[in-house]
Amino acid sequence: MTDLAAMTWEEVRSLDPSRSFAILPVGAVEAHGPHLPLNTDVVIAGAMASAGGKRLAARGHSPVILPALAYTAAGFAAGFPGTISVEPETVTRLIVSIARALAGQGFPLLAIANAHLDPAHLAALERAGAEVREASLLRFAFPNLATRPWAPRLTEEFQTGACHAGQFETSILLASAPDLVRSEISGRLAPNPASISRAIKAGMQTFEAAGGPRAYFGDPAAATREEGEHTIEALGAILEEAVLAELAPLNTGVAQ
Repeated sequence: MTDLAAMTWEEVRSLDPSRSFAILPVGAVEAHGPHLPLNTDVVIAGAMASAGGKRLAARGHSPVILPALAYTAAGFAAGFPGTISVEPETVTRLIVSIARALAGQGFPLLAIANAHLDPAHLAALERAGAEVREASLLRFAFPNLATRPWAPRLTEEFQTGACHAGQFETSILLASAPDLVRSEISGRLAPNPASISRAIKAGMQTFEAAGGPRAYFGDPAAATREEGEHTIEALGAILEEAVLAELAPLNTGVAQ
Protein backbone atom coordinates (compact mmCIF):
# COMPACT_ATOMS: atom_id res chain seq x y z
CA MET A 1 0.00 0.00 0.00
CA THR A 2 1.39 3.36 -1.06
CA ASP A 3 0.54 7.02 -0.46
CA LEU A 4 0.44 8.73 -3.86
CA ALA A 5 1.26 12.16 -2.44
CA ALA A 6 4.51 10.85 -0.97
CA MET A 7 5.67 9.23 -4.23
CA THR A 8 7.78 10.71 -7.00
CA TRP A 9 6.51 10.66 -10.55
CA GLU A 10 9.09 8.06 -11.51
CA GLU A 11 7.92 5.80 -8.70
CA VAL A 12 4.37 6.11 -9.98
CA ARG A 13 5.55 5.34 -13.51
CA SER A 14 7.13 2.10 -12.28
CA LEU A 15 3.89 0.75 -10.75
CA ASP A 16 2.61 -2.53 -12.15
CA PRO A 17 -0.83 -1.67 -13.58
CA SER A 18 -1.92 -5.30 -13.25
CA ARG A 19 -1.65 -5.03 -9.47
CA SER A 20 -2.17 -1.32 -8.77
CA PHE A 21 -5.37 0.67 -8.39
CA ALA A 22 -6.35 3.91 -6.69
CA ILE A 23 -8.31 4.51 -3.48
CA LEU A 24 -9.77 7.96 -2.94
CA PRO A 25 -10.82 8.83 0.64
CA VAL A 26 -13.83 11.15 0.52
CA GLY A 27 -15.16 13.18 3.44
CA ALA A 28 -16.42 16.68 4.16
CA VAL A 29 -15.68 19.83 6.11
CA GLU A 30 -18.80 20.13 8.25
CA ALA A 31 -20.05 20.45 11.81
CA HIS A 32 -19.78 17.31 13.95
CA GLY A 33 -21.21 18.33 17.29
CA PRO A 34 -19.33 20.33 19.92
CA HIS A 35 -16.80 17.54 20.47
CA LEU A 36 -15.50 16.41 17.06
CA PRO A 37 -13.53 18.38 14.45
CA LEU A 38 -14.91 19.64 11.16
CA ASN A 39 -12.77 17.11 9.25
CA THR A 40 -14.22 14.08 11.06
CA ASP A 41 -15.48 12.47 7.86
CA VAL A 42 -12.09 12.97 6.21
CA VAL A 43 -10.39 11.20 9.12
CA ILE A 44 -12.88 8.31 8.97
CA ALA A 45 -12.51 8.00 5.19
CA GLY A 46 -8.74 7.86 5.59
CA ALA A 47 -9.05 5.12 8.20
CA MET A 48 -11.36 3.16 5.90
CA ALA A 49 -8.96 3.55 2.96
CA SER A 50 -6.00 2.45 5.04
CA ALA A 51 -7.78 -0.58 6.51
CA GLY A 52 -9.08 -1.66 3.12
CA GLY A 53 -5.74 -1.02 1.47
CA LYS A 54 -3.93 -3.22 4.00
CA ARG A 55 -6.37 -6.05 3.40
CA LEU A 56 -5.93 -5.81 -0.36
CA ALA A 57 -2.14 -5.56 -0.07
CA ALA A 58 -2.19 -8.80 1.91
CA ARG A 59 -3.83 -10.39 -1.15
CA GLY A 60 -0.96 -9.33 -3.40
CA HIS A 61 -2.43 -6.11 -4.77
CA SER A 62 -0.66 -2.73 -4.68
CA PRO A 63 -3.28 -0.14 -3.75
CA VAL A 64 -2.34 3.52 -4.04
CA ILE A 65 -4.13 5.88 -1.68
CA LEU A 66 -4.82 9.31 -3.16
CA PRO A 67 -4.93 12.59 -1.20
CA ALA A 68 -8.37 12.88 0.38
CA LEU A 69 -11.23 14.86 -1.14
CA ALA A 70 -12.54 17.07 1.68
CA TYR A 71 -14.84 19.55 -0.04
CA THR A 72 -18.25 18.32 -1.09
CA ALA A 73 -21.99 18.86 -0.79
CA ALA A 74 -22.80 19.31 2.90
CA GLY A 75 -26.10 21.12 2.87
CA PHE A 76 -27.46 19.50 6.02
CA ALA A 77 -24.76 21.20 8.09
CA ALA A 78 -24.64 24.45 6.13
CA GLY A 79 -26.14 26.45 8.99
CA PHE A 80 -23.19 25.75 11.29
CA PRO A 81 -20.00 27.87 11.23
CA GLY A 82 -17.04 26.15 9.60
CA THR A 83 -19.07 23.96 7.28
CA ILE A 84 -18.00 24.36 3.65
CA SER A 85 -20.52 23.02 1.15
CA VAL A 86 -20.06 22.97 -2.61
CA GLU A 87 -22.48 22.18 -5.43
CA PRO A 88 -23.10 18.44 -6.00
CA GLU A 89 -22.40 18.91 -9.70
CA THR A 90 -18.91 20.14 -8.82
CA VAL A 91 -18.28 16.94 -6.89
CA THR A 92 -19.44 14.76 -9.77
CA ARG A 93 -17.28 16.61 -12.29
CA LEU A 94 -14.23 16.41 -10.02
CA ILE A 95 -14.57 12.66 -9.43
CA VAL A 96 -14.99 12.00 -13.14
CA SER A 97 -11.96 14.19 -13.91
CA ILE A 98 -9.87 12.30 -11.36
CA ALA A 99 -10.99 9.00 -12.89
CA ARG A 100 -10.07 10.22 -16.37
CA ALA A 101 -6.59 11.27 -15.20
CA LEU A 102 -6.01 7.93 -13.49
CA ALA A 103 -7.22 5.99 -16.52
CA GLY A 104 -4.79 7.91 -18.70
CA GLN A 105 -1.97 6.68 -16.50
CA GLY A 106 -3.03 3.05 -16.71
CA PHE A 107 -4.89 2.62 -13.43
CA PRO A 108 -7.61 0.01 -13.98
CA LEU A 109 -9.84 0.95 -11.04
CA LEU A 110 -10.82 3.82 -8.76
CA ALA A 111 -12.26 2.91 -5.36
CA ILE A 112 -14.11 5.44 -3.22
CA ALA A 113 -13.67 5.20 0.57
CA ASN A 114 -16.54 7.47 1.53
CA ALA A 115 -17.52 8.56 5.05
CA HIS A 116 -19.94 11.43 4.30
CA LEU A 117 -23.62 10.52 4.04
CA ASP A 118 -25.35 13.75 3.05
CA PRO A 119 -27.90 12.61 0.43
CA ALA A 120 -26.80 15.22 -2.12
CA HIS A 121 -23.22 14.05 -1.75
CA LEU A 122 -24.14 10.38 -2.15
CA ALA A 123 -26.15 11.20 -5.25
CA ALA A 124 -23.17 13.09 -6.67
CA LEU A 125 -20.92 10.06 -6.16
CA GLU A 126 -23.48 7.73 -7.73
CA ARG A 127 -23.71 10.02 -10.77
CA ALA A 128 -19.93 10.11 -11.03
CA GLY A 129 -19.79 6.33 -11.00
CA ALA A 130 -22.43 6.12 -13.71
CA GLU A 131 -20.54 8.59 -15.92
CA VAL A 132 -17.23 6.82 -15.38
CA ARG A 133 -18.76 3.49 -16.36
CA GLU A 134 -20.64 4.94 -19.32
CA ALA A 135 -17.40 6.42 -20.67
CA SER A 136 -15.55 3.14 -19.98
CA LEU A 137 -12.76 5.09 -18.27
CA LEU A 138 -11.95 2.46 -15.65
CA ARG A 139 -13.70 0.29 -13.08
CA PHE A 140 -15.37 2.15 -10.24
CA ALA A 141 -15.93 0.73 -6.76
CA PHE A 142 -18.18 2.74 -4.47
CA PRO A 143 -19.70 0.87 -1.52
CA ASN A 144 -22.50 3.24 -0.46
CA LEU A 145 -22.66 2.68 3.29
CA ALA A 146 -26.22 4.01 3.44
CA THR A 147 -27.49 1.06 1.38
CA ARG A 148 -27.55 -2.71 1.44
CA PRO A 149 -25.57 -4.90 1.64
CA TRP A 150 -23.19 -2.61 3.52
CA ALA A 151 -25.29 -0.78 6.13
CA PRO A 152 -26.27 -3.95 8.06
CA ARG A 153 -22.56 -4.71 8.50
CA LEU A 154 -22.10 -1.64 10.71
CA THR A 155 -23.11 -0.80 14.27
CA GLU A 156 -26.58 -0.72 15.78
CA GLU A 157 -26.44 3.04 16.17
CA PHE A 158 -25.46 3.45 12.53
CA GLN A 159 -28.46 1.43 11.44
CA THR A 160 -30.86 3.58 13.49
CA GLY A 161 -29.79 6.64 11.49
CA ALA A 162 -28.90 8.53 14.70
CA CYS A 163 -25.21 8.34 13.91
CA HIS A 164 -23.77 11.74 13.07
CA ALA A 165 -21.04 12.57 15.62
CA GLY A 166 -22.59 10.00 17.95
CA GLN A 167 -21.24 6.73 19.31
CA PHE A 168 -20.41 5.43 15.83
CA GLU A 169 -18.25 8.31 14.60
CA THR A 170 -16.84 9.30 17.99
CA SER A 171 -15.63 5.74 18.52
CA ILE A 172 -13.83 5.76 15.18
CA LEU A 173 -12.10 9.03 16.06
CA LEU A 174 -11.07 7.64 19.46
CA ALA A 175 -9.41 4.75 17.62
CA SER A 176 -7.84 6.68 14.74
CA ALA A 177 -7.23 10.24 15.98
CA PRO A 178 -7.95 10.43 19.74
CA ASP A 179 -6.25 13.81 20.14
CA LEU A 180 -9.00 15.36 17.99
CA VAL A 181 -11.82 14.28 20.33
CA ARG A 182 -12.91 16.78 22.97
CA SER A 183 -13.57 14.01 25.49
CA GLU A 184 -14.36 16.41 28.31
CA ILE A 185 -17.30 17.59 26.20
CA SER A 186 -18.42 14.31 24.62
CA GLY A 187 -18.64 12.64 28.03
CA ARG A 188 -21.24 15.17 29.13
CA LEU A 189 -23.44 15.13 26.04
CA ALA A 190 -26.90 13.64 26.43
CA PRO A 191 -27.98 11.05 23.84
CA ASN A 192 -29.89 12.40 20.87
CA PRO A 193 -31.98 9.55 19.39
CA ALA A 194 -33.30 11.60 16.46
CA SER A 195 -32.76 9.64 13.23
CA ILE A 196 -31.33 11.54 10.30
CA SER A 197 -32.41 8.83 7.87
CA ARG A 198 -36.04 9.09 9.01
CA ALA A 199 -35.82 12.88 8.86
CA ILE A 200 -34.59 12.69 5.27
CA LYS A 201 -37.52 10.45 4.32
CA ALA A 202 -39.81 13.03 5.93
CA GLY A 203 -38.37 15.76 3.72
CA MET A 204 -36.07 17.48 6.22
CA GLN A 205 -32.99 19.14 4.72
CA THR A 206 -30.99 20.45 7.68
CA PHE A 207 -29.59 19.10 10.93
CA GLU A 208 -31.66 21.65 12.82
CA ALA A 209 -34.90 20.49 11.21
CA ALA A 210 -33.91 16.87 11.78
CA GLY A 211 -33.60 17.46 15.53
CA GLY A 212 -29.89 18.14 15.88
CA PRO A 213 -29.47 21.73 17.12
CA ARG A 214 -25.85 21.05 18.12
CA ALA A 215 -25.05 19.04 14.97
CA TYR A 216 -24.87 15.64 16.64
CA PHE A 217 -27.13 12.58 16.66
CA GLY A 218 -26.69 9.43 18.70
CA ASP A 219 -24.76 8.93 21.94
CA PRO A 220 -21.23 10.38 21.91
CA ALA A 221 -20.69 9.59 25.61
CA ALA A 222 -21.03 5.85 24.89
CA ALA A 223 -18.14 5.84 22.39
CA THR A 224 -15.14 3.59 23.00
CA ARG A 225 -11.83 3.05 21.28
CA GLU A 226 -12.55 -0.67 21.08
CA GLU A 227 -15.76 -0.11 19.14
CA GLY A 228 -13.90 2.28 16.85
CA GLU A 229 -11.20 -0.27 16.08
CA HIS A 230 -13.82 -2.91 15.28
CA THR A 231 -15.74 -0.49 13.06
CA ILE A 232 -12.63 0.53 11.14
CA GLU A 233 -11.95 -3.12 10.39
CA ALA A 234 -15.55 -3.54 9.23
CA LEU A 235 -15.19 -0.52 6.94
CA GLY A 236 -11.94 -1.91 5.57
CA ALA A 237 -13.59 -5.25 4.85
CA ILE A 238 -16.44 -3.51 3.04
CA LEU A 239 -14.00 -1.59 0.84
CA GLU A 240 -12.01 -4.76 0.19
CA GLU A 241 -15.09 -6.68 -0.95
CA ALA A 242 -16.27 -3.88 -3.22
CA VAL A 243 -12.86 -3.62 -4.87
CA LEU A 244 -12.49 -7.38 -5.34
CA ALA A 245 -15.93 -7.54 -6.94
CA GLU A 246 -14.81 -4.95 -9.51
CA LEU A 247 -11.37 -6.46 -10.05
CA ALA A 248 -12.58 -10.02 -10.60
CA PRO A 249 -13.62 -9.55 -14.27
CA LEU A 250 -10.20 -8.12 -15.10
CA ASN A 251 -8.55 -11.53 -14.54
CA THR A 252 -5.44 -9.93 -13.10
CA GLY A 253 -3.89 -13.20 -12.12
CA VAL A 254 -3.70 -12.07 -8.51
CA ALA A 255 -5.25 -14.39 -5.94
CA GLN A 256 -8.75 -13.18 -5.07
